[in-house]
Amino acid sequence: MKPMTILHVVGARPNFMKVAPVYNALALHEHFCQLMVHTGQHYDANMSDVFFRQLAIPAPDINLGIGSGSHSVQTARMMIELEQVITDRKPDLVVVYGDVNSTVAAALVCAKLLVPVAHVEAGLRSGDRTMPEEINRLLTDQIADLLFTPSVDGNENLAREGIAPHKVHLVGNVMIDTLLRLLPQTEGLPLPLASPFALVTLHRPSNVDRPEMLAAIVKTLQTISCDIPVLFSVHPRTRQRLEALDIQIDSAANLHLLGPVGYLEFLALQRHATLVITDSGGIQEETTYLGIPCLTVRENTERPITVSVGTNQLVGQDMTCLLSAVESVLAGRAKKGTTPLLWDGKASERIANIITSL
Repeated sequence: MKPMTILHVVGARPNFMKVAPVYNALALHEHFCQLMVHTGQHYDANMSDVFFRQLAIPAPDINLGIGSGSHSVQTARMMIELEQVITDRKPDLVVVYGDVNSTVAAALVCAKLLVPVAHVEAGLRSGDRTMPEEINRLLTDQIADLLFTPSVDGNENLAREGIAPHKVHLVGNVMIDTLLRLLPQTEGLPLPLASPFALVTLHRPSNVDRPEMLAAIVKTLQTISCDIPVLFSVHPRTRQRLEALDIQIDSAANLHLLGPVGYLEFLALQRHATLVITDSGGIQEETTYLGIPCLTVRENTERPITVSVGTNQLVGQDMTCLLSAVESVLAGRAKKGTTPLLWDGKASERIANIITSL
């Protein structure tokens, strides 16, 4: 029997933790031939190459090297390059992940070429169409032939949007598959600071591209550092904004800036943190599984299960609210959470079994 060719498209840091368990689960089935395309949406070695090494997945078969650009320019370049790849390689199925520009670019190309698409992490919605990622999620799910959801709310969203039920499969969260596999490897990794500390990561335009917002956040983090040391893992674009706006860190503050770190190093920081302050979607999920209080500097989230079930709390962009939430955590009144349904480390196995059955 001719092997089924599956082409995985990834492009940014969140994709790498999701593709690894799916790729490895499919590798256990002999009748699959797998190819991986890296669009190069994140091209910094600390944001890309190190993840492939730590996640123990092969280097991409093809790297498009797209690099940065506006959302429209980046997506257009990806579509042009991906069309050639898919036309040449003729995959039987293209698998896309999450909600980055690489995801929607691949889905649109496949729709035009009549190539089936599977979307891992389908159905997530924030309800905020000012977020580019929300548009990517909506379009990809309308195009996809197979939709693998991480939580029940994803199924509910897709049903409301008229997606045929037979396309939708609740499989659980592949991010947790990776977390569970690699968590033991974080034992004994050196930390920049001993516990207790607060861990921070911020990168969304709504927080870092507005000068007054970024200045307010930094001022608030310096205030928080009076009560607990703060480790700020600075995304490359956030560092660029800090430098461009000449936002200075008070030398007396207990606020420490770190460069981007690998997956294992960041996971070690999360598991030892007293609390995490973030605007990242994946970190909301990881902290929920780890039972670490998470304060999300956003007005909404596409992962509401982390709020309704997990340890996540939306504080919006009100720094007074953020300070109050930090105070509650430090006073021992942190929000308690439980693990969502099917976040058990076996989501990728379910995906592989469904693809095999088809």
